[in-house]
Amino acid sequence: MRMISMFLAIFMLFFASQNISAQQNLWQGEGVCSPEIDAEGRVTFRFYAPDVEAVALEGDFLSGSVSMTLGTDGVWSYTTEPLPSEMYYYSFNVKGVGKIHDPQNVYMVRDVSSQMNYFIVGGGCGDLYQAQAVPHGTVSRVWAEIQSGVSRRMVVYTPAGYESSKKKYPVLYLLHGMGGDEEAWLATGRAAEIMDNLIAAGKAKEMIVVMTNGCTRHVAAPGYSEEGMWRPYMSGSMDGSFETMFEGVVEWVDAHYRTKSKADSRAIAGLSMGGFHSMQISKLYPTMFDYVGLFSAAIFRGKEGVAIYEDLEPKLKQQFSEDVELYWIAIGKDDFLYDENVKYRELLDKLELNYVYHESKGGHIWRNWRCYLTEFVQMLFK
Repeated sequence: MRMISMFLAIFMLFFASQNISAQQNLWQGEGVCSPEIDAEGRVTFRFYAPDVEAVALEGDFLSGSVSMTLGTDGVWSYTTEPLPSEMYYYSFNVKGVGKIHDPQNVYMVRDVSSQMNYFIVGGGCGDLYQAQAVPHGTVSRVWAEIQSGVSRRMVVYTPAGYESSKKKYPVLYLLHGMGGDEEAWLATGRAAEIMDNLIAAGKAKEMIVVMTNGCTRHVAAPGYSEEGMWRPYMSGSMDGSFETMFEGVVEWVDAHYRTKSKADSRAIAGLSMGGFHSMQISKLYPTMFDYVGLFSAAIFRGKEGVAIYEDLEPKLKQQFSEDVELYWIAIGKDDFLYDENVKYRELLDKLELNYVYHESKGGHIWRNWRCYLTEFVQMLFK
């Protein structure tokens, strides 16, 4: 024991003598709490780095960045005004180093190629994004052969009680945006937490949620297939390939899960590119989905010369003649796709096709898409 104690003392003395804040943080940073959220929703960020010249805080709750203040204990800090209940992202920007993650916060999500620290302020919609003391569904990563000889990875949520019951369930197909993959709605979109909490509150029907990979160049999210550890990028498929394979996705799900396999028990929704896919798939297969959700949808991005993107007006008329129960369009006022959605609604109005429109604040952001999912699922399968 004496030898071990002596070794630890020498080891700590060595690191304490080094002028490197990241190493000193092994001990000096142990008492640092970051982020710390008080009862009013104020959030305090702290970063131990006594030897750097300046540290700034960047986050989606700020307009730009703010300078942090250095205390006599070597800790940089900043406290926000009370924040509304939500899920937020942030990072530190250290002068001479650049952006870094908060070493005191283990909670991270990936959006395309960006890794971000996050925190959740409760007391409102943020409560939906956190695990509560309610029955929990099951999240499965599955491989589905939906093309001959090619298996693709999907994430499937089944509600609490699915394994022990014999009943059949309706299905929501939930699609991601450009650069995303089958993990996006689960991690950044908090889909499983949202579904657990809404179902437990009786606000949403029990349903299966299928999250696909909408980039046909890859069969799975980075690192989850034989393709290896490729770097995520703004990949997508808007050439008709994803839409034409989607019938196979539905057939596979119906064959492997206890589903209600009729249009009145199927919904499809997606954000951005996923909204584009939802619009195109639902009109390509007009008897497949009675519920359609377009979240900040990239409406008019179809590649010219692709047959399934042509003859838009007659195909929409055919789709809506099949008694679509809900066609829900949602977008933020500051979204770069706002004008496209205005034009699309003008087209639907001209064709006298019924839809429901929801306009929110903000732009092309996950904060909106989580809210849209929350609202949309409460309207399904009534």
